[in-house]
Amino acid sequence: MGLLDRFSIWVVLFCLVVKSVDGFYLPGSYPHKYEVGDPLLVKVNSLTSIDTEMPFSYYSLPFCKPLEGVKDSAENLGELLMGDRIENSPYKFKMYTNETELFLCRSDPLTGGEFKILKERIDEMYQVNLILDNLPAIRYTKKDDFMLRWTGYPLGIKVQDVYYVFNHLKFTVLVHKYEDNNVARVMGTGDGVEVIPTVGKTGSDVPGYMVVGFEVVPCSFPHDANTAKNLKMYEKYPSSINCEPTTVGMVVKEGQPIVFTYEVSFVESDIKWPSRWDAYLKMEGSRVHWFSILNSLMVIVFLAGIVLVIFLRTVRRDLTRYEELDKEAQAQMNEELSGWKLVVGDVFRAPSNPALLCIMVGDGVQILGMAVVTILFAALGFMSPASRGTLITGMIFFYLVLGIAAGYVSVRMWRTICLGDSSGWVSVSWKAACFFPGIAFTILTLLNFLLWGSHSTGAIPFTLFVVLLLLWFCISVPLTLVGGYFGAKAPHIEYPVRTNQIPREIPAQKYPSWLLVLGAGTLPFGTLFIELFFIMSSIWMGRVYYVFGFLLIVLVLLVVVCAEVSLVLTYMHLCVEDWKWWWKSFFASGSVAIYIFLYSVNYLVFDLKSLSGPVSAMLYLGYSLFMVLAIMFATGTVGFLSSFWFVHYLFSSVKLD
Repeated sequence: MGLLDRFSIWVVLFCLVVKSVDGFYLPGSYPHKYEVGDPLLVKVNSLTSIDTEMPFSYYSLPFCKPLEGVKDSAENLGELLMGDRIENSPYKFKMYTNETELFLCRSDPLTGGEFKILKERIDEMYQVNLILDNLPAIRYTKKDDFMLRWTGYPLGIKVQDVYYVFNHLKFTVLVHKYEDNNVARVMGTGDGVEVIPTVGKTGSDVPGYMVVGFEVVPCSFPHDANTAKNLKMYEKYPSSINCEPTTVGMVVKEGQPIVFTYEVSFVESDIKWPSRWDAYLKMEGSRVHWFSILNSLMVIVFLAGIVLVIFLRTVRRDLTRYEELDKEAQAQMNEELSGWKLVVGDVFRAPSNPALLCIMVGDGVQILGMAVVTILFAALGFMSPASRGTLITGMIFFYLVLGIAAGYVSVRMWRTICLGDSSGWVSVSWKAACFFPGIAFTILTLLNFLLWGSHSTGAIPFTLFVVLLLLWFCISVPLTLVGGYFGAKAPHIEYPVRTNQIPREIPAQKYPSWLLVLGAGTLPFGTLFIELFFIMSSIWMGRVYYVFGFLLIVLVLLVVVCAEVSLVLTYMHLCVEDWKWWWKSFFASGSVAIYIFLYSVNYLVFDLKSLSGPVSAMLYLGYSLFMVLAIMFATGTVGFLSSFWFVHYLFSSVKLD
């Protein structure tokens, strides 16, 4: 079979895959058909606030509880780590059945402690998050003729030192009439299979609907507590309720109960089920400034291209000139010029702390591989916002599996530095399996103590801590040791030149070499600082991040620029007879982490002005430090491996005596 034929087959297969995407839905999100009158159950998630970044359980406040008791919904690892606590709620609807003035409950008189914590949560602008058919409740507000979209609704409001609570909710459920082609071809197993309609099923002609939108309008209505004293849940409230969101009436007072009511209306919508998340992906502030980002990318690509062209031309010209000279001219050239040729006997001299370097490079390969695979799967739609927690769960899974790559790279690099000696590979593998995870575990444990002390749902439960430790020591560590075993068996990379016994003295430099290394991180930072703003807004401002395809492009561009920057810096150091390039090549591209951390501090000061309390600031800085360390390992690994390849290629391509 010819090359053209193979290419044609791949093109046809690709077109078939792209065409078939329209007939399937994203894994983890399944359409559900409801008939008129079928029950719809609303769930509640943790209370959240961008002022504290500490989520709390919905039932930590005196809200109404369901008659059957509070029950946790099935949660995955990612949801638990993100602080999501999804539970059932007393809010119940009937499909396509409008209901008004439904009494929910009358709370007990507020104790001093409940009154105090309710006021604190209102001051800290906590949001109530409700979920219906996997859709978060969305709220619309008008500002300067623009409609702003928000997920959830505020717990209450403070007006002239008086606290009001939103105790009446007006729900609007958008539904789309069931169409066969909407759910005829659904990928999935387990629960997903149950929602696939059976062909020829009796009663299939009964009209059905799918939920495509969930809107809420919160109101503060002055209910009479005495009137509601003998009412039962879901009974009709005896007086009319006028839900006016611009006025408040339910004052929060110590020793007084709160009456909760709600109403629901159903509206048929033209929105189809696959498009129901579009409203959430267009949240205020989440719109990507495409022109600005593309402009930045073009500048970076242009600059990186110029650097690469000049660099390759310079090296090629240097090599060509040197190889065309005879031995006498080469000797004269060596005397006249000080350059990379003079460090031929020292360029592969083992660096200081070689084991640590190998371990960091191995961990960097693991982190970078995890990032690339996770973002690729997210860009393909396998980790959509509709599937809460799948992104974090996927990251952990890929990180554990890629432990084999960390062990292989770290041990093979160790054997290369040790000139083929494989002794100590078990120690290197073990340290590679524990170094970065150990740092991460220490940071997360310290932050978890802060969350535990605040009784936040963001705190990782002790049982989950045990699960994470078991995953670490039962999956990641063994796989890293397996990778180390293969690295010990693989042939080491042989140096093209011999190393002198006596190290060459490095000439005095006009400027500190580490100054260049630190400055080199500005170029990689320029490739991602715009995208970084949207990522930070997604993490800390509660916005939905969804442009994973663009993020994948930025990541690839970042890797290319990191490699180029490290190559240029390594070549510059060799040209001034500085043969200690190992660690400098790692930190030349890894120094981008310093600028990201400074950007994080800037974001805290200027964009998270409302962040209140030292605990919230420590949480923010702790998580930022964790993120920055991971980025340093990944980008530093790219710089080191590219520089190692370049130095090996450079000194194996020229004939030296």
